[in-house]
Amino acid sequence: MNDFLPSADQPEGAPSSSGDPCTGVVAAVRGSVVDVRFEGRLPPIYSILRAGENGSIVIEALSQLDARHVRGIALTPTQGLARGMEAHFTGGPLKAPVGRQILSRMFDVFGNVIDRGAELSDVSWRPVHRAPPPLTSRSTRSEIFETGVKLIDVLAPLERGGKAGLFGGAGVGKTVLLGEIIHNLVKQHEGVSIFCGVGERCREGEELYRDMKAANVLANMVMVFGQMNDPPGARFRVAHAALTMAEYFRDDEHRDVLLLIDNIFRFIQAGMEVSGLMGQMPSRLGYQPTMGTELSQLEERIANTDAGAITSIQAVYVPADDFTDPAAVHTFSHLSASIVLSRKRAGEGLFPAIDPLQSSSKMATPGVVGRRHYELAQEIRRTLAQYAQLKDIIAMLGMEQLSREDRNVVARARRLERFLTQPFFTTTQFTGIEGKFVRLEDALDGCERILRDEFKDYPENALYMIGTIDEAKSKAA
Repeated sequence: MNDFLPSADQPEGAPSSSGDPCTGVVAAVRGSVVDVRFEGRLPPIYSILRAGENGSIVIEALSQLDARHVRGIALTPTQGLARGMEAHFTGGPLKAPVGRQILSRMFDVFGNVIDRGAELSDVSWRPVHRAPPPLTSRSTRSEIFETGVKLIDVLAPLERGGKAGLFGGAGVGKTVLLGEIIHNLVKQHEGVSIFCGVGERCREGEELYRDMKAANVLANMVMVFGQMNDPPGARFRVAHAALTMAEYFRDDEHRDVLLLIDNIFRFIQAGMEVSGLMGQMPSRLGYQPTMGTELSQLEERIANTDAGAITSIQAVYVPADDFTDPAAVHTFSHLSASIVLSRKRAGEGLFPAIDPLQSSSKMATPGVVGRRHYELAQEIRRTLAQYAQLKDIIAMLGMEQLSREDRNVVARARRLERFLTQPFFTTTQFTGIEGKFVRLEDALDGCERILRDEFKDYPENALYMIGTIDEAKSKAA
């Protein structure tokens, strides 16, 4: 099998020149944890071992227990594995396929195609464990990455070559928003998109593949999945495999890459399971003690260099909507933009259900987005924050008790909330409303005209689920 090819001058299964062994014996099996005894020198950490019938069981060495034993985590189910069986050292770590031939295909963590298409040919294989680009090769330019989603582009603009997080609990629309951004960016930007499903439902992967195929955007897209039912070792490594593919397009082909990870919390969760299985002492709330290091090793490889940029958008499940959870806190520290989804806004039918007051971006400064955009975004936040403060008074005493100025603020805020909703291409089959891609300039123009009270006589519903502001006139008519 070509999943873990050794170097060209060293055939698989042959001992290396340093005297490393090629065969050991399984000493213990405890679920996904496997101990292997070697008589010679031990294989290095992150080496791939194969055991079982035809080498079907793949084990990644994670620790050297003593001079004779290696403890590893199985990346495949361990049914049929028993003590005394042979385990072969493959000569290297886990590898991922790279090359133009991987475009429009779907892979698992081992680089096997899972889209029922033809087997890959003429691809090279690279280790999934790689160092981040050196600081000297990184680009220091700050550029906006336009998504076509009004609320994101106006209030939390994304950075080209940066990392953005979609934070939210279960069922508030993280995957739908990711799908919409894929659709918009593949249509608008001449780059490569790589979708990485970490521990997500197989149904979502199948639906996304079908939707992207129907939208004719698969030609510049790669999908990599580690499904929810895969062992924790496979779920933990699938993000590294997808990132290795992204690095090829950035460094070798000098193309801009959009890397979408759904869901980075499942990556942390898989690491927590691996840590527990390996017998490490848990830290706060049961998370692995090495969580910060493991997340940093992944995130620091996502960077903007002189050759190209990897822009990453990551869905982050927030357990019980608790933003003080260690997984959410550690992820926040790596991001240039944080997009927070609100269950309350989803309940009010304001989609995308992004909380404009909690979402933020380090790009929203006058030096990057320009003075007009910055001041307009600040005015929108100020108006929405005043409305949030007035809601309690309105609930208790009614609108009649507000001053004229406060009533104007409420009217502007409610119209802004509705204008910042948007029909999605990925939900057209459910809503019956055609999706809209809105340019940043059109979104800013609409917000500015609402703040000038140009639409104060229009019904609020006229601004709901439209693209540009001019559509409100025809909708009201």
